[in-house]
Amino acid sequence: MKKSTVIVLLVLVVVISVFPLVSLGVIGSDAEFGGADGMAEGVIAEIAPDYQPWFASIYEPASGEIESLLFALQAALGAGLIGYYLGSRGGRRSEKST
Repeated sequence: MKKSTVIVLLVLVVVISVFPLVSLGVIGSDAEFGGADGMAEGVIAEIAPDYQPWFASIYEPASGEIESLLFALQAALGAGLIGYYLGSRGGRRSEKST
């Protein structure tokens, strides 16, 4: 691959990554990323204020950063397992066809 092609592709990756954040006004504002769990908790509190959860969390991370780290590790592990499975399955398929 040519060096100019690599540079163009890297610029496209940056543009594709940053454009949605800029267009939605996330960059440069005091926006806070919230998850679906927090939103659902708020809706449940509105609908049924005296609702009690069926069970509590097994482990509560000490901070949001640790929670984000654990989520990222979980996503990376899942992606690695799926990638390994798909790669090994494709390898077996190509061995049979030769």
